[in-house]
Amino acid sequence: MAIATSLVAMNIMLAVHEKKTNSLDLYRPLRHYISATFSERDAQNCDDDLLSVQEMRSELEKTVAESSLDSRRDLLLSYYKSLSLIEPRFTISFSFTWYDAFKSSKKCNVASIHVEKAAILFNLGAIYSQIALAADRTTANGLKAACNAFQTAAGAFAYLKENVAGKATAAGATVDLSPECAGMLERLMLAQAQECFFEKVIGDGKPPGLCSKVARQVGLYYEEAFALLSAPPLSQHFDKTWVAHVQLKAAQFYGEALYRHSLELHEKEEIAEEIARLKIGLAALADTKKISKGVAAQLLDSVSKLEASMKSNLERATKENDRVYLMRVPPADKLSSLPGASLVKPSSMVELLDASKERMFSGLVPDGSMKALSKYTEMVDEIIRTQAEKLQQASEITRVRLKEMDLPDSILSLEGSTTLPLDLKEDVEAVQISGGPAGLESELQQLRELRRVNQELLVQTEEMLQKEATEDTQFRTQFGTRWTRPQSSTLTKNLQDRLNKFAANIKQAADSDARIERAVGDNAPLMSILDRRPIEAALPSIARPMMSLDGNEDAIVGALKQSLRQLEALGAQRAGLEDMLKDMKRKDDILPKLMAGVGSHDDLFKKEISKYDQICEEIAQNIEAQEQLLMQIQAQNDQFASVFNLEDHKVAREKCYKQISAAIAKYREIKDNINEGLKFYVTLQDAINNIKQQCSDFVMTRNIQCREMIEEVQRQIAGFNFSDSKPASTYNKYPTQAPAPTPSPPNLHRTSPSPPPQVEPQSTSVPSLPSQPAPPPYHLSTGPNPNPNYNTNPNPNYNPNPNYNPNSNYNPNPRPGYSQPYYPPYSTAPQTPYQQPYHPPTGPYQQPQNPINRDYGQPAYPGWRGPYYNSHQHQQQQTYPPPPYEMQQNFPPPNQGSYYRPQ
Repeated sequence: MAIATSLVAMNIMLAVHEKKTNSLDLYRPLRHYISATFSERDAQNCDDDLLSVQEMRSELEKTVAESSLDSRRDLLLSYYKSLSLIEPRFTISFSFTWYDAFKSSKKCNVASIHVEKAAILFNLGAIYSQIALAADRTTANGLKAACNAFQTAAGAFAYLKENVAGKATAAGATVDLSPECAGMLERLMLAQAQECFFEKVIGDGKPPGLCSKVARQVGLYYEEAFALLSAPPLSQHFDKTWVAHVQLKAAQFYGEALYRHSLELHEKEEIAEEIARLKIGLAALADTKKISKGVAAQLLDSVSKLEASMKSNLERATKENDRVYLMRVPPADKLSSLPGASLVKPSSMVELLDASKERMFSGLVPDGSMKALSKYTEMVDEIIRTQAEKLQQASEITRVRLKEMDLPDSILSLEGSTTLPLDLKEDVEAVQISGGPAGLESELQQLRELRRVNQELLVQTEEMLQKEATEDTQFRTQFGTRWTRPQSSTLTKNLQDRLNKFAANIKQAADSDARIERAVGDNAPLMSILDRRPIEAALPSIARPMMSLDGNEDAIVGALKQSLRQLEALGAQRAGLEDMLKDMKRKDDILPKLMAGVGSHDDLFKKEISKYDQICEEIAQNIEAQEQLLMQIQAQNDQFASVFNLEDHKVAREKCYKQISAAIAKYREIKDNINEGLKFYVTLQDAINNIKQQCSDFVMTRNIQCREMIEEVQRQIAGFNFSDSKPASTYNKYPTQAPAPTPSPPNLHRTSPSPPPQVEPQSTSVPSLPSQPAPPPYHLSTGPNPNPNYNTNPNPNYNPNPNYNPNSNYNPNPRPGYSQPYYPPYSTAPQTPYQQPYHPPTGPYQQPQNPINRDYGQPAYPGWRGPYYNSHQHQQQQTYPPPPYEMQQNFPPPNQGSYYRPQ
């Protein structure tokens, strides 16, 4: 791998090794070409030049270790200039062989001088990178030398990309000479040059804000290099350690920029953004370190130190925010991008590679013609540069002067075509898309409907339990001591507590809803401006004067508009003149005339340069006309401002901007509170449905027990008690001689269980048995009995639990095939609706065989059809919402509290 590393100061940097080549004889084929094309005498005259070229080519075939870096650089520059002189004079018929710098197994062998020039430019950039790496960056001079060398290396690779790489690739060069690779190396060298500046600003103790900008630009250059490395044709060409190094460097300096920026934020006491920036930087470093295998240990140590510093600052900032500032940390997507400050650029290679002053092979092409061409080119460049600067300066003057006069905005305002600032307009559009203030009432109605649904569900559940308790009390009064099962109030205490908590939650949430509604009403006049469509209609426009002495307002406005149209036409003319200048330069080629040698060079130059006189005159006239027109517009605008009172309009416009901004802020605050309330009620509804199902199961089980007990009491009254070891008042087991008739299956789809029949206490006859629903499939003969004197199992061999406690976890419905009991929903195990969510039982059996209608008579909420509400499907596993927090009586200020969460 062609990588060289050096640990200087705090950072690891890279340098590129040169491409390798094979020996090549240039002397004989070039001399033969001169002799055959020109003459033997010309060939003899060029012998020294040919030998010089051959000597330079032979020196290049040696490794860089055999010569100093400076002499190697000079050799490459001289040889490239020679190639520039050879290219227009010779036709190359022999092949150049070069090996890929990053994959030495690949090579190209083509007869193209473009490949030779591209390889020399590549090696020139590589040598400059090695010179930069060899500099002692611990000293000021060494740091400056390294930075300059990296910029020159970037210039060499940029020149390769823009001028030679495309032709070399077309001729069959290796990947390292492609425009993509040259562009990647240019970005890498710029990154390392910028990194030198970062070391300097850190060493000089510059402010954290400046250090952050410099570091961010380093990261941006590394990110651009990494993007090129990750795309074809480079994605499979470079070693993974190279890619990992560049990627880790990009993450390191992104984190460094965030770290320095956080120091500046801490000084400004902007703790919330400081915490957000530090978290982003730590996440970026952590993600990159996971995939950065094979990088230098020194680089990993540097990244780890940075990570440790960021963690320390994050802990400090978090503690300060929790204890003192109490600011809300903004999400990452709400933060603006960190700005970068580029202090480097690729060095221009035009002067270094200029071969116009070289006299090699001057006998083959007239030297005077080459110099004359260069002189003429400089004259043309000077004309183009001067005229382009004049045009750009004129356009800038126009822009500044019009802005000072508030034109053409004031004219548009008079015509009712005013516009908002872009950022404010985008915020208004976002509010209007979400429904705007007019849509808040429908959302408030959703809050009311959801609250009503929750209240009705809660009332239905409480009535269900109350009905069962009333029936139990009636039978207990009717049968006296024979009614031995536990009282309902004992078993439903935990359910009642949870229902009471839900009722308190709803009451507290209703108070929050009322505060939201008051906020909507109180701020309706402020937010009404957001419902204006288009929003520009809310902006003040320039009004015509109520009284006019001469009635010339229309004339004033018309003259001003006409002048603005003329000014716009002058600007369009300048753009056309600039394009014309560039097109003339592109087509201006006098080389054939120079080579023809007709007349003197000065006469030729004078004639050719005169082509630009007309366009230069047009540019001067355009600039002069613009200056006169701007003076005229200034006078007309002063008159316009006086007649239409523009100062008052500006004040009113700014006031309107502030009103719109305040309305947007208040709308967002109320919108967030409503959304939080909707979420609260939806989650609470799921929780109430959950406990309603538990109560329904409890009531159904109690009804089944009630019927069985009525049957047993009837037997006792009729004198059919088969127990020999217990008194008649003790209920141990079902009678074996007279089993109960087979009950009919229960109706599992009823909205509430049917109450058991009443038995008249005065009657001495046996009451008739009601139609008895069969116990559900999960009602088996195992599990503890809730009452030692009451056995729900008709099996006479069943042994009840004599240690039963009514407040224990009663289990009338154990699951078949499981040794652990399934505790019913009215278990007295401690659980609150917001501390421990209810989890339905798992296992082979969770629901009755016949699907139970979960509707319980509750109609679906007509105005709310979200994924959270399904009146016909059983909610498998619910999570209780957090209870609404105790709210202060006053309406909470913006961004300092939540309606449905703790303060």
